[in-house]
Amino acid sequence: MKSSLLHLLHLSDPTLPIGGFSHSYGLETYTQKEIVKSVESVQVFLTEILTHSVLPNEASFISLVYDACEQNDWDKIIALDTLCNASKLPKEIRTASQKLGIRLMKIFNPLIQTQLTQELELALKNKSIYGHYCILYAIYAHELKIEKKEALEGFFYNTAIGYITNAVKLIPLSQDSGQVLLFQLLTVLENLTQKALEPNLDLLGMSCSGFDIRAMEHENLYSRLYMS
Repeated sequence: MKSSLLHLLHLSDPTLPIGGFSHSYGLETYTQKEIVKSVESVQVFLTEILTHSVLPNEASFISLVYDACEQNDWDKIIALDTLCNASKLPKEIRTASQKLGIRLMKIFNPLIQTQLTQELELALKNKSIYGHYCILYAIYAHELKIEKKEALEGFFYNTAIGYITNAVKLIPLSQDSGQVLLFQLLTVLENLTQKALEPNLDLLGMSCSGFDIRAMEHENLYSRLYMS
């Protein structure tokens, strides 16, 4: 087993203690409104949000930041982080992304001492970068010498398993149903990874109003299990 694969498993581990389990990213609103309420509706939700929100946003930013790391273009990384911040319209989603990024840095920066990670830590301290999770994920993937395709596959897998875990709790579904959903999504994740390798810049930061509205409505739900 290559060390890069072990690093990928570490970086994309859904149980990494950065607080990801505390966020549903709007899914809780969908379940409370009974829009997502079955295995079939979860599958539709996942396919749609991964294809029309995650791909042109987080996954594309990962791809572009990874390339910027290859070129040692720090200014490009800052610009992409700023655009990422502007593209996250729901406040809770924007805040969650920054919190996850900062916690990711607290785990990996002491373990990876490179010029780029030191520059990142200084930038976060000086608040010259927002530090969104997908931006930092790309930086650490590059510094850990994980191939871009593998980094994207790990990210899509991490995202999918996070949504499925939340759906199992919220609807609720059986654990077996969750595993079936994940297995059925693997081909979708592979196809999305291929598209993210060369992202469509015209779609970068694309807003999906339905997902954004549900994420905003989450702030005012009567009862909540998740922070976003």
